[in-house]
Amino acid sequence: MQHISPHTQLTAAAPAAAPGARLGWLDALRGIAALVVALHHFDVLRMLPFGGVVWRNFDMGLFGVMLFFIVSGYIIPASLERRGDVRAFWIGRIFRIYPALIAAFVLSIMLLPAGDGSVALLRTGDDLASLIANGLMLQDLLGVINGMNVTWTLCYEMVFYFFVTALFTRGLHRHSAPIAVGLAAVALAVGTAVGTQLVSAGIGSARQLVLIVAPIVLAGLVGVLSGRRTLTGAAALVLAGVGLVLVALNSRATAFETWMIFATMFAGTVVYRAQHGQLARLPALLSCGSVVVAGVVVGPLYNHGEALDRTWSAGWEAWSIAYVAAWALFGIGFLLRERRFPKVLTWLGAISFSVYLLHIPLLRIVEPLVGIPPQPSSALGRILWTATFLGVVMAVSHLMYRLVEMPMQRVGRRVQKAVDRRWPRAVPAATATLATAAATSAPAGADTDEPLSRTSRA
Repeated sequence: MQHISPHTQLTAAAPAAAPGARLGWLDALRGIAALVVALHHFDVLRMLPFGGVVWRNFDMGLFGVMLFFIVSGYIIPASLERRGDVRAFWIGRIFRIYPALIAAFVLSIMLLPAGDGSVALLRTGDDLASLIANGLMLQDLLGVINGMNVTWTLCYEMVFYFFVTALFTRGLHRHSAPIAVGLAAVALAVGTAVGTQLVSAGIGSARQLVLIVAPIVLAGLVGVLSGRRTLTGAAALVLAGVGLVLVALNSRATAFETWMIFATMFAGTVVYRAQHGQLARLPALLSCGSVVVAGVVVGPLYNHGEALDRTWSAGWEAWSIAYVAAWALFGIGFLLRERRFPKVLTWLGAISFSVYLLHIPLLRIVEPLVGIPPQPSSALGRILWTATFLGVVMAVSHLMYRLVEMPMQRVGRRVQKAVDRRWPRAVPAATATLATAAATSAPAGADTDEPLSRTSRA
């Protein structure tokens, strides 16, 4: 395979995927994860005869979170490398995530009372810090309350974008395997030991930390959107550095969970690399196997006592079984990737971001209308209540997808084209040909990637 320099890839955008091209198996996994998370927050286990046993041994929220993180790790680097253009990648991310996120905030604030804890944006007593931190999608790493209790995972998604962009601009993006193994080793080594918080270390307050970090991150984002090779590379390093500091020193989650999240995402990238001939099968298997083993082992090692208050799980069994189950389902989906999946699952995958954002606010809205809680006592009542909840969530999420997500993604593509016309990048013919060849190793449909980890266990 011919070597493609990172500088070439920075300036040469790959052609767009064919209209409607999608990765059905990934959509199916997203759909399953979204459904499991919605039912987790619906507290479906409380309605089942053996729900207590399942709860103690299998964390549905963690299962959905980790499944989303694996898929995100697989598709996000593919999206960047397929485009071959950092600016196009970030414009796509912005228009993919923020319109739906803003719409969900607006609807939730309008429809839910101020005392409802599922939406805290502009309800924390410090509106400035709340808006800035949540606007940057870094609130969970800045000591600021999540604007919606499901958005904590988006912070890890954002930092992963920082890392992936920095690795890409330095030509180090093919080193996913050692990165994944190294992060898993960190998780095993530090456990719950890393508890130093930047605020308690002398920053003063969460607001001051936000006001220090925000200008740096905004400058970095301007840099990666500039389209200039040197500035993009420098800005990417700044963003990655800020992300690393926040993750290491100011994460709300336990250290072992934090580092396992990133190890899991990079392991997802390893699967992509092996599939497309960028990494030999044996190193890929060893790398992913090491991450899976670490993800299971950190459960009995660390997920007990006070750690349970941060992982929101019942015990180490619930963590470990859910983690390995997420990888098992991803593996099944990968093995069946050439098959056609049921349309209901691919549709659910398409609307899964809206499901993620809206399912808790909709639950809070529907509950008082039907007199819930307490939970229905009869089996028929529980079935009807579950069907009502899922029906409302799916219907409203479909509307959000059709009226907000899809139109704004089209706007994003037009914005990208307009930016490229206004600030064109001069690319020699030979260079463009090389970048196009490199892009062909990315899966068709990579442009339709989702902002994964769209779950919460709050």
